[in-house]
Amino acid sequence: MNEFAFIDAIKQHAYKQPSVMKGIGDDAAVFRQPSQDIITAVDTFVEDVHFSRSTMTPFQIGYRSLAANISDLSAMGASPAFYLVSVVIPQSWRDEELIRLYKGMAELAMAYHMDLIGGDTVSGKALSLSITVIGYVNRDKARYRSTAKSGDIVFVTGTLGDSAAGFHMLNNPNDYKDQAYYYRRHRMPTMRNDFASGLELLPRITLNDISDGIASEANEIAEASNVSLTIYEEKIPVSENFYQFSKEQQYKWKLYGGEDFELLGTVPKDGWDSLKEVADRTSTPVTEIGVVTEDRNQGHHVALVDRNHTKKQLEKKGYTHRSG
Repeated sequence: MNEFAFIDAIKQHAYKQPSVMKGIGDDAAVFRQPSQDIITAVDTFVEDVHFSRSTMTPFQIGYRSLAANISDLSAMGASPAFYLVSVVIPQSWRDEELIRLYKGMAELAMAYHMDLIGGDTVSGKALSLSITVIGYVNRDKARYRSTAKSGDIVFVTGTLGDSAAGFHMLNNPNDYKDQAYYYRRHRMPTMRNDFASGLELLPRITLNDISDGIASEANEIAEASNVSLTIYEEKIPVSENFYQFSKEQQYKWKLYGGEDFELLGTVPKDGWDSLKEVADRTSTPVTEIGVVTEDRNQGHHVALVDRNHTKKQLEKKGYTHRSG
């Protein structure tokens, strides 16, 4: 299939976003948005670095790649609207596999009324996806990592460590409990965009998506806000059968595993009830896991109170690149 035939096979012939003036088919896309702030993010995914066909189908690869970008928009409080995909295509990928890759993105995009408005295709040695997403948020309502303050509640959505557990199970076959659940959490994660968008009326809230692990994301908030966070290990939510793994695995995956694409955040105590109302309305599990403190003598850091009630510094490390 040549480039033009491939583009015709994956392009949208109708658009869901009314602000699109011109989509695929020209040198660039055009959209018009006079009343909201525009939020954009880009991520690149490389075969055998970020994903592997040995554990994921092309459809799942496409789905999860776009999901990672939508999670970035969620952390900013933005609603997704458009995406652009540039793909480096090796000879080892068949046309039907590439179509399934785009279908995986398209299925998730449909759930969020997103439109594919452009991209590029070139030949290369390894499959590489570069996805740019564009979203909207009402003016001055974008959420940043730099707004946490002393006394805030630290919270997370969902459960942590599931994606890392799923990756482990895929690469180490055995008789596991809830195997299909963990597989899905790794391959086709749940987004928290409705929850994040629903927090718009809160005057102050800090959000960060958990792509690299809570240890990394918590430190990013502490650094950006120049505060300290104390997190209690026993309060970190995990799935029902997470105990089937060793204590070492549980500890590592829930703190450093990454790719859960849940949200870590801080909110003032007087905003907690409002946040819980949004969580209930959007069927989003939310758990209080710690508190924000301020110690001008120590600067910013993240402390973990472990299961033995020992307090220690939680280092900024976690997922960087993992095939899956």
